[in-house]
Amino acid sequence: MRNIVRTYIEKQQLLSSDGPVLVGLSGGADSVALLALLVQLDYPCVALHCNFHLRGDESVRDEQFAREMARTLDVPFYKIDFDTTAYGVEHHLSIEMAARELRYNWFEEMRLRLGAQAIAVAHHRDDSVETVLMNLVRGTGIRGVGGIRPKNGYVVRPLLAVSRSEILDWLAEQQLSYVTDSTNLSDAYTRNFIRLRVLPLLEELNPSVKAAIARTADHLAETEAIYLHVVEKARRELVKEDLRIPIARLMEYPSPATILYELLKPYGFIRQVADDVFRSLTGESGKMFYSTDYRLLKDREYLLLSPVKKEEEQEYTFTADDIVEEVWRGPVELSFFKSVITTDFCFRKDKRIAYFDYDKLSFPLTLRKWNEGDWFIPFGMKGRKKLSDYFSDHKFSRMDKEQTWLLCSGENILWIVGERSDNRFCIDKTTKSVLVVNFFSTKIIE
Repeated sequence: MRNIVRTYIEKQQLLSSDGPVLVGLSGGADSVALLALLVQLDYPCVALHCNFHLRGDESVRDEQFAREMARTLDVPFYKIDFDTTAYGVEHHLSIEMAARELRYNWFEEMRLRLGAQAIAVAHHRDDSVETVLMNLVRGTGIRGVGGIRPKNGYVVRPLLAVSRSEILDWLAEQQLSYVTDSTNLSDAYTRNFIRLRVLPLLEELNPSVKAAIARTADHLAETEAIYLHVVEKARRELVKEDLRIPIARLMEYPSPATILYELLKPYGFIRQVADDVFRSLTGESGKMFYSTDYRLLKDREYLLLSPVKKEEEQEYTFTADDIVEEVWRGPVELSFFKSVITTDFCFRKDKRIAYFDYDKLSFPLTLRKWNEGDWFIPFGMKGRKKLSDYFSDHKFSRMDKEQTWLLCSGENILWIVGERSDNRFCIDKTTKSVLVVNFFSTKIIE
């Protein structure tokens, strides 16, 4: 097996003779084999162990074993402790994803600290097969069926050329021990379910199914290289500096809908929106589509991409002295008028006019765009409502949201300008003075 791994490292250009190699050492069979093989191949290794504190005494056992294995193989050993559960809760991640993020973030910190050439992890051929099946179940494009990549940035996987059974046989030959993670015996996780239940069933149809899937994944990885070559060729030919995509030339490509998605993806457009754009190509001009940072206009001959421009000034303030009847002409046009409440005071039922109890206000007032998490108490109601929910309920388009401004008193929203005011500042029986705000127009962001 050592010769297979050596050849694979050379073929994939995973490692050189320069600089240390960081090896993720959990203490399991795969990571022990990886570290021992690289040591035998004369790479200067450093063992890294993560204690995620998820399995009680097993976690302590694994750390002690990994430390002793590094000592036996005469390589430096570093370890780190993580509160994985708390990290997952804080960042809204599953335990698996939290552990993965913590592990690779620390590996990268150690790579920079120690000046390492690479971070070697112990994924093998069976892991790649399981990944292919997982991605097929979830739904994937060509990138998901090519298996695990031998190299991703500084992360390398020298064992992808060998199977789990080959690893276990080699460890037995070398008389190397390892520990077993009890969670690997549970089918509660998707990967374990595929390993423990799906693959054995497939092996009843074809005893060599793992090798067959691995070969197919290799072929698809090569196909992906051709696919990406065509995509990059299309990007060079179709997307110029002015971000114009000629529709006629796009349609000359094989599978133009897929090419269009790949061209738009770097600008933040998801597949569903890209498909909507493609369906619009035979329709009338003028339709607009949005990603987070870009907008796309379907013109007669071109698809026109442009950044969504933000206002240079995102917040404007109005002091009590600014309350004059002249129209303020900023990104929106407003006028302010203070009046004393009288018996004949006239209220107009108009969304473009808002009335507030002057004495409930805190100056200066501010005018700003909305932020995620903003909330208010809609006029006539008692409970809070998130602005994002208000927008959804009232079917605001992305452009509508971009053009929405908020008039605020301190940290509180007074008015979704031109839409709905906040109940906390409404006029009641005790009101003596009223602030009247008129909304005239919004300057369109181009």
